[in-house]
Amino acid sequence: MADEQGRRPAAWRFVRAVVRAQRHGVAGAVFSGLLWQTGAVAAPLVVKYAIDHGIVPRDHSALLTWLIVLLAVGLLEVCAGAFRHLYAIRNRSHSDAGVRDALFAHALRLDASYHDRVGPGELLSRASSDSQHIARMMDAIGHTIGYVLTVAAVAIVMLVLDWQLALVVLIPVPFVTVGAWLYSRRYDRGTRELQASWAEASTLVEESVSGIRVVKGLGAGDALAGRFRTRSVEIMDRALALARLDAVFIPVLEMLPLLGIAAVLWIGGRSVINGSLTVGSFVAFNAYVVMLVWPLRVLGQRVTTLQKALAASSRITEVLEAEPQLREPRHPVELGAQGDIRLEGVRFGHEGDRFVLDGLDLHVAPGESLALVGATGSGKSTVAGLLARLYDPEEGSVLLDGHDLRELRIADVRRAVALVFEETFLFSESVRENIRLGRPDASDDDVRRAAELAGAAAFVGDLPDGYETILGERGFSLSGGQRQRIAIARAILADPAVLV
Repeated sequence: MADEQGRRPAAWRFVRAVVRAQRHGVAGAVFSGLLWQTGAVAAPLVVKYAIDHGIVPRDHSALLTWLIVLLAVGLLEVCAGAFRHLYAIRNRSHSDAGVRDALFAHALRLDASYHDRVGPGELLSRASSDSQHIARMMDAIGHTIGYVLTVAAVAIVMLVLDWQLALVVLIPVPFVTVGAWLYSRRYDRGTRELQASWAEASTLVEESVSGIRVVKGLGAGDALAGRFRTRSVEIMDRALALARLDAVFIPVLEMLPLLGIAAVLWIGGRSVINGSLTVGSFVAFNAYVVMLVWPLRVLGQRVTTLQKALAASSRITEVLEAEPQLREPRHPVELGAQGDIRLEGVRFGHEGDRFVLDGLDLHVAPGESLALVGATGSGKSTVAGLLARLYDPEEGSVLLDGHDLRELRIADVRRAVALVFEETFLFSESVRENIRLGRPDASDDDVRRAAELAGAAAFVGDLPDGYETILGERGFSLSGGQRQRIAIARAILADPAVLV
């Protein structure tokens, strides 16, 4: 709970940043919303004057004049409402795309150690459901400000028409404010728990689908289905807890204006009978009390929307505020990339684990080939990760052409060292795009040459569309050996000084 409260300021900063990024759209939504609400607030006043100055004195000319004014007010509402809707959708779409882009770009900048700790399901949850909560807030911001001002404007007009009757209607408003504050605190905690449950379920689905062959091969489907049902029940229980909270707060919020209508009918009706209140003012007063019902209900829902957006912002900022552990050098050394590799006294262990490498010394000269052989967990893949600077050693140095990798630009190291992992990963793109992933500007001839050197050209030629054949999820439309050769061709095309 203390950690949640500690992230609250970061969540507010992120929300303000999102609003600032869309300030022109927000200003347009607020302005068009104000025009719409101006028309809505003016309409009962126009009806009041039509009754008091047209219908009661039987003045046809005045009645026609106020009718024309009412039509003009209606036209203003229609036009302003259309622009308000357009701005709301624009703000929603732009903010959703902006949050997703920021998360994706930052996730790519984070190093391997972060992705070892945080699963893809967690990141997917933040880029999907959490960004949607931000988008809904941006969709509603113009409406919300308009409704707040509507409540204020209606209160002022009612006080001008009859301050005593207005006070009777407006007395519950401060209690509504206090209730909304208490409600928002409880809703914030519940929302965080619900979104955390969604993230856990997303992670389970992503891992199960990605490893579907392992799941089927081991017959683990029933066990995983049971785990997912448990997650689903947890999500349902937490959603119902929020629904029960809404079921108490929102009906109470809706009931208060109805009590106001009853007060207006009783007190206002007696004032009309006594002659201290005109019929037009009485009708306008009732219209204004009815007008308060929807804004107050929507504002109660907007408290929910804001709390969800803040909870989502807190989770999103956890990713955006994460800093890569690998630092770029202030004064990087230019790399010639001849391919001379040396490890000197390297010690490294994954977080909270023993040292996998403990004082490793290794030298591979340019042009040499070396095979590392050892038991599972002996550090073979760790050496590959250190050479590509996916990690930094805790002690010792990894040298490329005599330069410590920490003295070189990370991009230069990644261009000089290419990795072909034991578990091959291919994208759902064409064969050509998969091969030139590291060199998007490579020509078709370069792609074909790399495929020939990797021994992939023959089977690629037999594919239905050759190099344009779209591979399935993770390339599973190919055999394991074919996927490996595509990965080797990808590494060859990158033309590295060191191939691991």
